[in-house]
Amino acid sequence: MAYTLDRTLSGTSFPDVIGRTKSALSRHGFGVLTEIDVKATMKKKVNADVDDYLILGACNPHMAFEAMKLEPKVGAMLPCNVILRAIGGGDIMVSAIDPVASMQAIDNDVLNGLAGKVRSLLADVVADI
Repeated sequence: MAYTLDRTLSGTSFPDVIGRTKSALSRHGFGVLTEIDVKATMKKKVNADVDDYLILGACNPHMAFEAMKLEPKVGAMLPCNVILRAIGGGDIMVSAIDPVASMQAIDNDVLNGLAGKVRSLLADVVADI
């Protein structure tokens, strides 16, 4: 099973895709809790040069609250990460975690149903970018 929902964008800049991604997340009820510039981190920590790579920790608070009521330890699997990365030739790939795949480790049918709703929202986000 794939564990991400992906879209490749061509003919645009990395900063443009960041803005489009954040806007799409917001339109679908997600906020960005964390933002990790992997390119800058790798340069600073291990002196490695990598292509543009950004991790956005996205959260839909209503869905997260419901999940936490069902499984108090589910916070170990939150937030829903969305990555943006340069993949060569000027293309940028956006990948959002598939919560259905990540929640398979938890034996809770109600939580799995909720994960399906979050997956649908994230699929709409990726499509809207």
